[in-house]
Amino acid sequence: MKRKWQRWFRLLPLAALALLLSGCGKEGVSALEPLGPVAKDQADLMLISVLIMVVVVLVVGFIYFYVLIRFRKRKGQEDYIPKQVEGNTTLEIVWTVIPIVLLCILAVPTVPKTFSLSDTHSAKKESALEIEVSANQFWWQFTYPKQKVTTAQDVVIPTDRPVVFKLTSNDVIHSFWVPALGGKVDANPGQVTTLKLEADKEGTYRGRCAELCGSSHALMYFNVKAVSSAEFDRWIKEMKAGPDQPASASAKQGEQLFKQNCMSCHAVGASQTNKLAPNLTNFADRKYIAGFLDHDKKTLEKWIADPSALKPGATMPARGASGKLTDEQIKQIADYLFTLSVEK
Repeated sequence: MKRKWQRWFRLLPLAALALLLSGCGKEGVSALEPLGPVAKDQADLMLISVLIMVVVVLVVGFIYFYVLIRFRKRKGQEDYIPKQVEGNTTLEIVWTVIPIVLLCILAVPTVPKTFSLSDTHSAKKESALEIEVSANQFWWQFTYPKQKVTTAQDVVIPTDRPVVFKLTSNDVIHSFWVPALGGKVDANPGQVTTLKLEADKEGTYRGRCAELCGSSHALMYFNVKAVSSAEFDRWIKEMKAGPDQPASASAKQGEQLFKQNCMSCHAVGASQTNKLAPNLTNFADRKYIAGFLDHDKKTLEKWIADPSALKPGATMPARGASGKLTDEQIKQIADYLFTLSVEK
């Protein structure tokens, strides 16, 4: 028995370390570091819930240990049976009323906030930006219907302005979640759900799929880039204008190879929507390749050669080795894709 307890005590430092690390994270990726009004309201509700639960745990724990110590069996009482008490009306009323009171305390702020945060119709009247989101295995497409702009993986929004995301899925159930900006909402096939978010300050916020959707669910990331209103308007204008023509011979050859091998799935042109694969109009401006890989040419070449080796379940066909393209051709396509920039 002693050895058994020793083994458990050895695990305590590991458990403490795991608890400590679970709270670590970079800015823009934690629901406990809200960076928008929606996220702040939700964080306040979580704080109220946690405080109530902590009080309950402390009170119940105190009573438990008090009873455990005060009424423990002592030496010489092996055959002693204490007086049996049941049907105490006062106690039954107390432990029935207290949970009701606690639930009322929790419900008073939660109910109105829930309706307020889910009210996307009022947000539209406040000149909210509308963005249509299409979830796919395992990437995201973003369409700005009024601005007639489409992009993928990285979505740009203005600060201090409500944004209404209209979500759907082209295959299985996904879940759209930007922890630092607010809660998550499922994206369902054949159905449109809405989510209102807002960013207080400029920056890049990491988003992810929060619903198990396949083998690369854990790699289905995206970025929300919050910029000033002026910069957002400039970005829309630059997206509509599109990237400049490639200058180098390698990139020009890569453009021809891209048109011959990739245009059936991908689109280059901000107004083009293509549900088979991400729109690549501003590919060179993005932070990651495929949502999680380092954004450099060597990694891109590996991705083009064999996507499923880096992202299991990816539907993009392999173009290297047994595919149709040589290593040199893949390098030329990578050179071309890194010319697709709208940031002047």
